[in-house]
Amino acid sequence: MARVAVVTGGTRGIGEAICKRLKEAGYTVAAIYGGNDAAAKTFTDATGIPAYKVDVSDFGACKAGMEKIAAELGPIEVLVNNAGITRDGTMHRMSHENWQAVIDTNLGGCFNMSRCVIDGMRERGFGRIVNIGSINGQAGQYGQVNYAAAKSGIHGFTKALAQEGAARGITVNAIAPGYVDTEMVRAVPPDVLEKIIARIPAGRLGSADDIARGVLFLVADAADFVTGATLSINGGQHMY
Repeated sequence: MARVAVVTGGTRGIGEAICKRLKEAGYTVAAIYGGNDAAAKTFTDATGIPAYKVDVSDFGACKAGMEKIAAELGPIEVLVNNAGITRDGTMHRMSHENWQAVIDTNLGGCFNMSRCVIDGMRERGFGRIVNIGSINGQAGQYGQVNYAAAKSGIHGFTKALAQEGAARGITVNAIAPGYVDTEMVRAVPPDVLEKIIARIPAGRLGSADDIARGVLFLVADAADFVTGATLSINGGQHMY
């Protein structure tokens, strides 16, 4: 029976690529999305992968959503915490609301979703959790104290939970993408984007598939000796 994999932020960008590659590899996949109903419908129509609307910053919504997925698809054995938002601004201009929104979604979402699956994974003696961090959580980024703090927190969260899960057959790893050719990055002014690419030794932006391939490796049954690791996929921009 195919393993059930849930991907948050799964209907666009990196999450969409992860969902597609997991399905191609034989997983039964469910995508979680936050608010863009039109994009979710387009995604499901194109891929056949069901999309579930869940606010990952709300623990109750996560619990209800995961129970629904488990009832419809089966026990959840793979979780990819990819959902994330940005509310950029320098500290002296950042509102508390914009700080909290990013922390609650990007970092709180990892706790909420992981908490909802961890008991079942422990009972079954198998689980794969992959958390999508960021190069900016490793190196920091001007104007992103909220985002950098949340993503840095994800890396610590990953290492701690990996220690808790290892004896029960649960691996917990992170991927730290660099600059990836997504809708958000394409919105950067061309002159700024040119400067970003100039700092990447590989000479290009990453692709969503670059990240998806990393996820496929980490969630594989055979990757049972890889846990607590952060896989940096950034073209050599930051070697950490």
